[in-house]
Amino acid sequence: MVSSKDYPYAFHIALDGNGLNGLEGRAGVCVFHYDPATERYAYKIEYFDGVAGGHAVSVSPDHKTGFLGNTGQHLMFYDTATLAQAERVSTLRFAAVEHPIQSSTHAVWLSGTEGVTAMGEHLWQFDLDRLGKAEQLGAHRLKLPHAIKQTASGRYLVYGGMDHPRRGEACEVGVFDLHNRVARRIPLPTTCWHVAPHPSEDLFYALSFRVLPQEGTDWHEWAPALFKEYVYEIDAESGQVLRHWASAADVPAHVNSDVCVSDRELIYCNGGSGTIIMISLDDFASFRMIDERPEPAARIRASRQSARQVVDSFTRGSFPSNSKHFLAALRIARGTLLDSVYACQLSADQSLLFTANRGLNSITVYDYPANTVRLRVPMPELREYVPGLPDWADPRLGFHHSTLLSPRIQPGRQS
Repeated sequence: MVSSKDYPYAFHIALDGNGLNGLEGRAGVCVFHYDPATERYAYKIEYFDGVAGGHAVSVSPDHKTGFLGNTGQHLMFYDTATLAQAERVSTLRFAAVEHPIQSSTHAVWLSGTEGVTAMGEHLWQFDLDRLGKAEQLGAHRLKLPHAIKQTASGRYLVYGGMDHPRRGEACEVGVFDLHNRVARRIPLPTTCWHVAPHPSEDLFYALSFRVLPQEGTDWHEWAPALFKEYVYEIDAESGQVLRHWASAADVPAHVNSDVCVSDRELIYCNGGSGTIIMISLDDFASFRMIDERPEPAARIRASRQSARQVVDSFTRGSFPSNSKHFLAALRIARGTLLDSVYACQLSADQSLLFTANRGLNSITVYDYPANTVRLRVPMPELREYVPGLPDWADPRLGFHHSTLLSPRIQPGRQS
């Protein structure tokens, strides 16, 4: 068993297996351990039976328990030391859902055993010591809540929302006051799945996630839209948009995933476009970019992933009636036929940036803010963990959202 004492960094990543639509995939966890002083690393991977759509991980403040958010209506917890299942419970005992995609994909921890997640039309507080007796906190007021975070003061929960397969386009984010147990719905020009809190103020950032429904009506099997993208800076107390950033459609900033904030930049990765965008917090206009678009040789080596990507695309939409979606997706991916970076986390001392590339099935550690590659590790194939897959199967483990456990000061580095 890998000991956290041997490796100061632990990069926890949710896994959804191979294929295009992670919302319908497997459910697992990868923990990547790293010591920058020696460049040693180790990893452990575990998939769980009876759970589907592994999506996001969060770890309790005492670092003992992980929450594996998923799209399969389970509250799923694992032991961070062993990755063994700790607890699980069906959310359907607490709340009914209108659609199978409506689930507890993200959670916020309040203590070593307590946290908050969305179930049905409400936010609920769970406690590992009495998991079967969750407490309803209040209505969330969104169509379909997604990523959820807590602001710097601890008073507010802020959360994005997905387009609802039956209720349509969202164009909203939510703020829940934990003191008064009242939610506020904030309308926006675009749907925003993902949010990130400011490190010291009760502000948060919401990122547009722009998609279109297949056949004009199907918001379940959506297609990425080649539209301009937005990032909003919002005051949690008043609900006011203070600043916003907009990028032209040809800027590779589509299908975002993890978001984090440094002292100088908002940092987020884009699984559709294969980039990591860094927006200056000073002017909220200038930005820089890490480009993880693979070279031709790497694309050839990833031919099994590309083939599965194409096949799955045709299972989600008919080309004659949805040709614009196929062409838009190809432009968004810049011709690679691969998805890309879905996990992206900055170390506590802001010296290292950890990323996981879903399409290339690799983990990369960058020196920050220089953005130079420090370590890149090809990860093992899915068939090593899922019995019965043939040699030619799509090898992707299915990297999705992540969280990083790290020391405040990098070992061997002066503050």
